[in-house]
Amino acid sequence: MKNILISGGTGFVGKHITDLLTTDQYKVFILTRNAMHKPKQENVAYVEWLTPQSMPEKNLPKIDAVINLAGESINGRWTDDKKQKILNSRLKATESLLDLAKKLPEPPSVWINASAIGYYGTSEKEVFTEQTTRHGSDFLAEVVKAWEIKASEAKTLGCRTVFTRFGLILGSGGGVLPKLSLPYRFFAGGTVGSGEQWVSWVHVEDVSRLIKETLLNDKYAGPVNVTAPGPVTMKEFGQVTGDVMHRPHWLPAPALAFKLLFGEMSMLILKGQQVLPEKAMNLDFSFKYPHLKGALHDLLQ
Repeated sequence: MKNILISGGTGFVGKHITDLLTTDQYKVFILTRNAMHKPKQENVAYVEWLTPQSMPEKNLPKIDAVINLAGESINGRWTDDKKQKILNSRLKATESLLDLAKKLPEPPSVWINASAIGYYGTSEKEVFTEQTTRHGSDFLAEVVKAWEIKASEAKTLGCRTVFTRFGLILGSGGGVLPKLSLPYRFFAGGTVGSGEQWVSWVHVEDVSRLIKETLLNDKYAGPVNVTAPGPVTMKEFGQVTGDVMHRPHWLPAPALAFKLLFGEMSMLILKGQQVLPEKAMNLDFSFKYPHLKGALHDLLQ
């Protein structure tokens, strides 16, 4: 395996996986609407995509694997228009990528599609693994279900297809951690909502490492939970954050305030699910940051 095609490669996760793959001497081709004026990086090529004049298939060598990360950010108030963009962007980008794969002289052997643990819906009591087949009924669950159904069409091309169901990704250069840790910087941190909601988190470095593992290990197929093996409650998440930052954990953030501020999107923080990466653990994947305290020490200090 040598040439990797990535959509959404300039985003938070895309940049990390690109860095990891290029360090290991893979050649990464990043699909983008604007291939001009991109930062030069060894073993990285930008290929124009989703424009009227683009013909990416003419500018690509044999592609061994596809990593599809493209989609509208879920950050922001979920108006009806925003919800439509979140869903449509994922389905249209995946459809376009499938069409591109069909035009290549030889289809990729592996298709890794971003997904989310939102598939399972929310619960304070259930424990979800890849063996859980029932999906939730909220907006995010429906988006993830539709996205995985569309991406599963890659199987008809002969691709080993993986759905990487991301948990709450923690990183210093993006994701939700800067927002969650901000109150602690001003000595105003505390439990968010009830504090009993589960946070199934994962360090962004482990996200990249597990994606690479799914590229190379053909035992990975279907859904793969990309979460650390040590989920915590929101109360514990806040307490560990305060401890790592040497700040008090004392000022509660009521659920009503979050609902007024973020609307329906507040469910990402106020509700949760306890998700375990059973498949990765059974295949002996070694998490660099299995515990929250170690992850936050790396990211916040």
